Amino acid sequence: MRKVYLSIVGFSLLCRLNVSAQTKQDTLPKTTGVSLFRPVGEPEPSEYNPRGLHIDEINLVSSYYWQNGDHSPVTGGIGTEKVTDISNGIDLKMVWGDPQVKQNSLTVGLGIDHHTSASAAYVNVSGASKTGGSRIYPSLDWTTENVKKGSSFGIGAYYSGEYNYKSLGADIHFSQKTADKNGEFTAKFQGYFDQVKMIYPSEFIPKSTTTIITSASGTTEEGHRANIPSSPRNTYSASFGYSQIINSRMQVMFLVDGVAQNGYLGLPFHRVYFNTGKDTIEHLPSNRFKLPVGVRLNYFLGDNIILRSYYRYYMDSWGVKSNTAGLETAIKITPFFSISPFYRYYDQTAAKYFAPYETHSPTDQYFTSNYEYAQFHANFYGVGFRVAPPKGVFGWQNLHDLELRYGHYSQTTDLVSDVVSLSLSFK
Repeated sequence: MRKVYLSIVGFSLLCRLNVSAQTKQDTLPKTTGVSLFRPVGEPEPSEYNPRGLHIDEINLVSSYYWQNGDHSPVTGGIGTEKVTDISNGIDLKMVWGDPQVKQNSLTVGLGIDHHTSASAAYVNVSGASKTGGSRIYPSLDWTTENVKKGSSFGIGAYYSGEYNYKSLGADIHFSQKTADKNGEFTAKFQGYFDQVKMIYPSEFIPKSTTTIITSASGTTEEGHRANIPSSPRNTYSASFGYSQIINSRMQVMFLVDGVAQNGYLGLPFHRVYFNTGKDTIEHLPSNRFKLPVGVRLNYFLGDNIILRSYYRYYMDSWGVKSNTAGLETAIKITPFFSISPFYRYYDQTAAKYFAPYETHSPTDQYFTSNYEYAQFHANFYGVGFRVAPPKGVFGWQNLHDLELRYGHYSQTTDLVSDVVSLSLSFK
């Protein structure tokens, strides 16, 4: 299910990032970003009075995700991949301090997903078929910004929990602008520490976890202990970025990440069928390194059109290599209403350890039939609608903007999906 969640969360974040990016980019400086003049009588920045703790912004995001396909890893690379997911998230940003000198912000987030999956019925959790589940993921981030020096520093903490895994995370991040404020360097270091529950397909459940349950009526049945053992999975990442305003119309950003993982990197309920017809559980290496590098280029084509382009190259130690290219065009129909069609192309090579149903040999050291590691091409396209009237959406002054987005995804493995997301920003 992790892949589904990443798609949903990524799309929801895209909505929030685009709202924020459009607001910032619409007000980008025409030259250097540094004000050379100050009205007569206006005090020096140091003379501003600090503001007390107050709510600066509230973001609400809801999305509905649906997918279908016929290569489920739960049944060894065959069978339905039908999944539905409803996701809801809220971010509450509070700020205090002097906005002209030094300001602090505290962002509290909470997300809840609920999904149903047809293939999950073949997992058998606690002796019963489980076809759905929920995930909760709160977050906390504190950032302090020194406006005069153009620098910021912050720390964050995360938690995510579902029936088959628990995850704790933390990060440290900072940024520094150049002297002319046209460039900015950012860095972020993250660590995630997961516990994956070893939930096996029914035919592979160890006898040590089997017990006899006697009901009140005197009947007995075979069940499984609620205390299912877990295996650790650790993820460490370092992300670096540099953005530069080239001129009044163009902005570029370079990105590079390094990700190292160790521990149990598969899922115990993903089956693999050998060429002998016998089935087993996928087995993957306990270490993985990922290296994505990317570039973003935004261009202002007049006052009413913004072009946002993106390219990323990815490679990892499992043999996967991929290319991602995307383009989004924000078109202002009126000063307060815009339409943003977008398109993204993706292709990847297969991992060294992937093979389809009944293709792996029993002598293989590592094996998986999860089509997440297969070779494929994919297309993702859709459109977003954003309204931000000066008197507030629907006349509600505090409802700063509303954005509705729809996206359709398809890949050459016959997997298809649709996602609809609604984002509300209160200020």
